Amino acid sequence: MTDYPWQPGSATGIGSYPGEDPAEALRIVLGELPDLPHLPELPARGPGADMTGRTAGLLVDMPIHLEPSGWRFSDRPGRDTQRALDHLARDLDVLEEVAGGHDGPFKVQVCGPWTLAATIELRHGDRAVKDPGAVRDLTASLAEGVAAHVADVRRRLPHARIVLQLDEPGLPAALAGTLPTASGFSRLRAVEEPAAEDALRTVLETACADGAAFPVVHCCARNVPYGLLRGAGAKAISVDLGLVPRRDDDAVGETIDAGVGLFLGAVPATGAALPPLKATAGPAQELWRRLGFPRAQLSRQVVLTPACGMAGASPGYVRAALKQCRDAARMLHEAD
Repeated sequence: MTDYPWQPGSATGIGSYPGEDPAEALRIVLGELPDLPHLPELPARGPGADMTGRTAGLLVDMPIHLEPSGWRFSDRPGRDTQRALDHLARDLDVLEEVAGGHDGPFKVQVCGPWTLAATIELRHGDRAVKDPGAVRDLTASLAEGVAAHVADVRRRLPHARIVLQLDEPGLPAALAGTLPTASGFSRLRAVEEPAAEDALRTVLETACADGAAFPVVHCCARNVPYGLLRGAGAKAISVDLGLVPRRDDDAVGETIDAGVGLFLGAVPATGAALPPLKATAGPAQELWRRLGFPRAQLSRQVVLTPACGMAGASPGYVRAALKQCRDAARMLHEAD
């Protein structure tokens, strides 16, 4: 069995939250998700605080700038790159100030190589994912930058065990060949699975080397490639439970049988009415029963989360949803 860094009955968040105050957001996370807190992301602060810009700021020797069409690689660092670095530096300073004594698992999130390559343009305007050479350069740069980021977080949280989450919502579309070109009039060629797996493995192995972090890959889209993510070295896979169809039972079962953790998005990410706790915990229990795994294993291997990032939710809903995740996860543990 995998040595999971979290305790049975744990819950966590995915990444993004509403608002612009990193200290307030982090205090909410620490209060509502004490067993597996994470560094909240606040895209409402503007460019450079979004998922792509935030991670692109970590790239080594690959500066970016903002065009009307989105993020694009630059010849030299400019104010957009600096703004992304400033947002992250502020978040890490707050992290050290507010949570420096945390002595349990703590999760940080970065954009994975394929979603990053699908959302950054080359200098002439095509998506970087179209160019295999550009993807290789981006992957190497990202691996180096994320490793440095993990080391920085470990320095600021010396008593914590770091959990690294790669966000890859764009991976299924890249594999299926459904990503649109820059013009939007056609679709990019599908990425081959071995290439996709190799790039993910490069980032995870580099950033998590020697136990520096516990690797998780988050994919809140349909058609999650479970086998590919396991092969790349993910020790846990994060999905939207509402998008897990029965046709995925074999892939999910193989994932569980391999000892890979599951972060199951069981609570709506935006302001829907929250169901009773039993209705929140029920789908995870049903999945486990259907696949025939021991009930006592469920709360150890599964972490409950919102379905996706919560940047579009109200602050009040965020608190309620996180509490729902925490209480439902504890219910799973008490039912073992």
